[in-house]
Amino acid sequence: MIRFDPHLLVRAGAIYIATLAMVALWVWRRPSRRFIAGAMLAAAWNVPVVLGLHLLALRWGWWNFDAQGGLFLGMPVDLFAAWVALWSIVPAFAFPASHPFVPAAFALALDLVLMPIAAPVIQLGPYWLVGEALGVLVGVLPGQLLARWTAGDSHVRARAALQALAFSGLLLFVLPAIAIEGSGSPWINPSARPNWQLSLIVQLLAGVGLLGLTAVQEFAERGRGTPVPFDPPKTIVTTGIYSYVRNPMQLSAVLLLLILGAVLANWWVAASALVAHVYSAGLAGWDEDQDLRDRFGEDWMAYRRGVRAWVPGFRPWHLPATSPAQLYVSEECAMCSEVGRWFQARGARHLDIVPAEHHATPLTRIAYESEDGKYRASGIVAISRALEHIHLGWALIGFACRLPIVASFVQLLADASGAQPRRISASTPHH
Repeated sequence: MIRFDPHLLVRAGAIYIATLAMVALWVWRRPSRRFIAGAMLAAAWNVPVVLGLHLLALRWGWWNFDAQGGLFLGMPVDLFAAWVALWSIVPAFAFPASHPFVPAAFALALDLVLMPIAAPVIQLGPYWLVGEALGVLVGVLPGQLLARWTAGDSHVRARAALQALAFSGLLLFVLPAIAIEGSGSPWINPSARPNWQLSLIVQLLAGVGLLGLTAVQEFAERGRGTPVPFDPPKTIVTTGIYSYVRNPMQLSAVLLLLILGAVLANWWVAASALVAHVYSAGLAGWDEDQDLRDRFGEDWMAYRRGVRAWVPGFRPWHLPATSPAQLYVSEECAMCSEVGRWFQARGARHLDIVPAEHHATPLTRIAYESEDGKYRASGIVAISRALEHIHLGWALIGFACRLPIVASFVQLLADASGAQPRRISASTPHH
């Protein structure tokens, strides 16, 4: 009588179930290119989520794994891959038009059935449903929203934000874990460092990460697209951080890995920065350059000649033969007029300071309009945009101040300090 190893049966069964489900749904749905891109982004979102949930489960006793060989941070790689697929690609293909809670409920029901019968490989604790609920809320639901928004080319800012979070998790958590686990090399836990070092580390990571975050924001706001090759900006983006350096996201990633390598005292993590740079400057750079040349022609070639790829310039560059952006500042408001004079004194490039009273519609705050009139901002965001026209130092402050959430907080502080919106009149100053 043939006896099967239950450990092998569970591990092989998990990967076969996930693979067969994906193939069957692929044949049934015949997904489009954007649909596939959305499903893959949902998977990218769930890779760090599933890995992080596994580490939390070990800490809080939700579940653990009894397995030998093929492990990543103590988790079987085959179960890891199957889990990610069943939380991302499978529900995205199975329920493309349903309410987002439907695929989330499907993933929850699937786990309620499969996880108990996956014994003895998966050993469940008494509170495993807590971890399961957390995983569905943090992993499945946002991943399905990202898949749908990508497939439908909607909610560009929200999906760009989710992409930024997903790739941050991959870059800062998954990739270093692979480098350390794969090499078996020693490393230092950052939490063991003194508080002053931790504070410095956080500031360094935040400062370098700002380059990548503001680049993603610029793609969404000015290019109406995202960094993913299958979901690129619809117009050439040469503003914001892109007026200083051509590859801000790649530059940010390389610097972050170098800093992490130093923080973790692990040369393999630092070496991954070199690999990322070679890949970005080589194969990816060549393919991207050809694509941009085909889509944007001479505008791209002029931008390529004027802005360096990896070393930021001190002053911003702008496409030739384009009109300056405009900063509308009221002449009736002493505070606002002072702001206008401040920008003029610092030689803001490609920026005209225009009386707000000349605007076609009544304004209640300082306003910024791009040279083509397609982008408008007011208040703190307008001032942040204007800062980008001076030099890189002021631009970095502007990038930080107009990030989502940060911009609202800074605007709230400004309003509390007297910069609240007011209409232009002879007696009421304008901000």
